[in-house]
Formats: sequence, structure tokens, C-alpha cells
Amino acid sequence: MENRLLVGASALWLGILTSVSPCPLATNVAAISFVGRRIASPRQVFLAGLLYTMGRSLAYLVLGVLLVGSLLSMPRVSLVLQTYMNKLLGPLMVLVGMFLLDMIKINLPGSGIGKGIQERIEAWGVWGAGALGIVFALSFCPVSAALFFGSLIPLAIDNSSSVLLPALYGVGTGLPVFAVAVLIASGAHAVGKTLDKLALIGQWARQITGCIFLGVGIYYSLAYTFGIL
Repeated sequence: MENRLLVGASALWLGILTSVSPCPLATNVAAISFVGRRIASPRQVFLAGLLYTMGRSLAYLVLGVLLVGSLLSMPRVSLVLQTYMNKLLGPLMVLVGMFLLDMIKINLPGSGIGKGIQERIEAWGVWGAGALGIVFALSFCPVSAALFFGSLIPLAIDNSSSVLLPALYGVGTGLPVFAVAVLIASGAHAVGKTLDKLALIGQWARQITGCIFLGVGIYYSLAYTFGIL
């Protein structure tokens, strides 16, 4: 039971870490702008934040079902993954840790949505926030791709969880927008300061998590990949 809670908390934390990283934070700021400016009623602002978070969670849940479910449903692949996952996790965690610590840098085209799509989403009003969550979730940048494919998916495969862990990850990625939507709905005026604090927290969280990933990855590599420990 404790192990399941820890794994679930890890998936949620990976999502939160993704959300406050520079590139995903930029998309979340765009979503907050949509939630705060396009919708007047405080109740609708709250609903929009909730729908945005649910949209992100749904997108990652579907990806998890397709990726993890399909891999685990193939007997040979499933057997190979269950046999060698611990050996693969070490090097993967080292790579993700190095990426989070900026020891490895990958430049990919910036994520975004076309003007036509944006206008359609805005025309949907509060329900457009859910669609926005789905679109932004699928707009992978280096950080979100590394955390989702390099950390969350292996964790989900190792725990045979194609639904719960991806969904928790998605909830984590949408939490900042939901939190700010609550502030807007309650009449708080310190949204800008909140975003600045999120960016600062994101920098520290990324560094700390990167060090943890690097340390655990080295241990797993020595213990399971190379059999030294």
C-alpha cells in the first residue's frame, strides 16, 4: 500500500515538475491568460481551470493507455520489459537527471498552437479550456518529453499502470493553472507574484529532482545494470 502511494505521489510530482519547468510554464501562463481574460464569471473561471486540468489529464491518460497498455499486452515485449526494466531504469534516470541539470541540452522547435485553432478554442468559451489542456499536453517540449517518456512511462510500465499513473501525471501538469484559477475566482490580485514564485520554485525543484534522479540512476545502474552493488 505504501509503495503504491509512493509511486502515485512520484507520478504526480513528475507532472508538477513538468508544469513549472520553463517551456510548459509558458503554455500554462497562456492558459491562465485564457482563463482569466476570456471568461468573466468567477464561477466559470474556476470551472475553466478545472476543465483545463482534466483535459491535460485525459490527454496523458490516453497516451498512457496506448503506450503502456499496448506494450504490456504483447507477451514477449511484456516479459522483456519486466525482466530488464530495472536494468534500463538506471541509465534512463541518469539521462533525465543530466537533462534536468542542463548537462544535456536539446533544442526543439517551440511548441504552440496556430491562430485558427486558438480562435476556435476561444469561441467555445469555458469549454475551450478543456480543449486547450489537451492541445498543450500534446505539445511536447524537451523537458516534458524527457519527464513523460523518460520517467513516467518507464514507471508506469514497471508498475503495470496504464491509466492511474499517466492520469496523475496529467493532473500534476495542470495544477498550477487550476490553483491560479482558484485565486482569480476568489478575487485574488497577486496572480503575477504567484507566477513568479512558481517559476522560482520550478528552478529549485528541477535542480533538486535532477540531483535525485542522477543519484538514484547511478545506484540502479551499479546495482542492476552492471551488478556491482
